[in-house]
Amino acid sequence: MIWPIYTALLALFFFVLSVRTLRYRRRLHIPVGDGGNTAMLRAMRVHGNFAEYTPIGLLLIAACEFSGAPDLLVHGLGILLLVSRLIHAFGLSKEAEVFTFRVTGMALTFTSYLVAVAFLLLQAEHGST
Repeated sequence: MIWPIYTALLALFFFVLSVRTLRYRRRLHIPVGDGGNTAMLRAMRVHGNFAEYTPIGLLLIAACEFSGAPDLLVHGLGILLLVSRLIHAFGLSKEAEVFTFRVTGMALTFTSYLVAVAFLLLQAEHGST
């Protein structure tokens, strides 16, 4: 199975983002919410955005693999999701926001979704390969 590799790598990155957010909370003495601090808000949104978009991507990758997708497609989707989430987090993390990275990250995330959805719908229509 391939998708667990990308699940593990993305979970590791989620852990890094979680620790980063906790460190901001400790350093800024903000136990809940953003305390009106833009750096805290930014860390929270980087973490939150990752948590919002990554699970559906992983679910789609797993569904593709279980539906008989070629290994190359499963790896391609996994790499695309991983790279897209890293790029997006980098762009959103910067105080002087790097909008190009945010847009590219989201575009690549959506591309991984759409490719997976297309494969799954074709599989449902035409049966397994």
